[in-house]
Amino acid sequence: MEKQPTDADWRSWLDRHGPGFGLFARQKVHSAMDAQDLVQEAILEAAERVAPALPPPPLVFATIHRRAIDRARSASRRAAREISAATDQPVVWFDVTPEERERAQFIQSALAKLPESYREVVALKVWGDLTFAEISEALGIPPNTAASRYRYGLQELRKLTKEVFT
Repeated sequence: MEKQPTDADWRSWLDRHGPGFGLFARQKVHSAMDAQDLVQEAILEAAERVAPALPPPPLVFATIHRRAIDRARSASRRAAREISAATDQPVVWFDVTPEERERAQFIQSALAKLPESYREVVALKVWGDLTFAEISEALGIPPNTAASRYRYGLQELRKLTKEVFT
């Protein structure tokens, strides 16, 4: 029988993986608060599934992904409210200092132009620090597809950011 993780184990785990979970969730929902809720729900659900162990990050990413899809489906019943909320508060993908704000807005704009399938793989690879096998597990796609989407996503980002970062 596995031992129950301590508070220190949880803190260490959250320090290591929490920022990636948050960044991934932020691209799926309309506000930072919704992203925080999504991450908390996903961690709790994943933890219940593997108790008493700490949940593996790919399981949490997969749960975030699935719960975001569920939220999007239910949003059609309250579309008018969601549209107004999205207009008042844009999606924030990066927490930045004032000096980095312009660059972050440019990168955010470039990421938003990527197809969703590329964007989520890039986010999981870069922010989640997952392997292609773990991304495959999280998104329910073959590892080679994950690798291809990552490669195509990076190629597209290079094209979109060429003038600014060369």
